Amino acid sequence: MSLPNCPACDENYTYEDGALLVCPMCAHEWTAAETDVAQTDEQESVIHDAVGNELQDGDAVTVIKDLKVKGSSSSIKVGTKVKSIRLLHDASDGHDIDCKVDGFGPMKLKSSFVKKA
Repeated sequence: MSLPNCPACDENYTYEDGALLVCPMCAHEWTAAETDVAQTDEQESVIHDAVGNELQDGDAVTVIKDLKVKGSSSSIKVGTKVKSIRLLHDASDGHDIDCKVDGFGPMKLKSSFVKKA
């Protein structure tokens, strides 16, 4: 069984001490379950658009349905192209794209309402 590198200093001298994994280089201690959670978080941090394409910072996206804008009488229409998006991986409300929409200004969008252009 191959032990993971230390999450604190990334050295590969990890050894087991009972239920803990220990790094002799920096004295960091952690459990194998914490390593599994970290690997799952890395996989979950990938953000996909409405059709399953992986999004990256700087991509251009197209809105796939009319979106009402809170506080405005107009809405963002289908087909509106948004350039240079920035992804928000820690968005708790589901709005995981930070962008600037022409005619509306800066706002946050949900990735489920856009597709990669």
